[in-house]
Amino acid sequence: MSLLNSVVNMRLFFSKMDASELSKENPERSELVSEEGKNIKAVLCQRCGSKVLCPGMAVFAEKELFLPSMRKKSGTFGSDGSDGDTLTSFWLVHDMFDFENVGFTNDVGRIKYLICADCEIGPIGWHCLDDKKSYYIAMERVNHE
Repeated sequence: MSLLNSVVNMRLFFSKMDASELSKENPERSELVSEEGKNIKAVLCQRCGSKVLCPGMAVFAEKELFLPSMRKKSGTFGSDGSDGDTLTSFWLVHDMFDFENVGFTNDVGRIKYLICADCEIGPIGWHCLDDKKSYYIAMERVNHE
């Protein structure tokens, strides 16, 4: 199945859980997601510590997405089934200008991967060119402070 077909077949749903339900499912998540579903802490690059997002700028979203393994920008991000992870917990940002520090790869099909603009490690997230208002940052690929 191609990456584009995977994108078309994915379902997006936002978590409507209150804080007590969040802490039952994932104790760490309750420390990161406000009752309104926004990020409580700043989102930082795992490698260099650069700030990607300020608190309150993203909404928690669950969506199943495949991201290639983390590497420097000079490595290739392919859709050829190379190694990577299927992730489900993301920060959803609706405006690219809400980011403090993020870069984008060249197009891979209809996808641009998000990387740290300072150290160019990534992908830390994903953006489909068909949806101009959805930028996803994988919670597992960033730190929170």
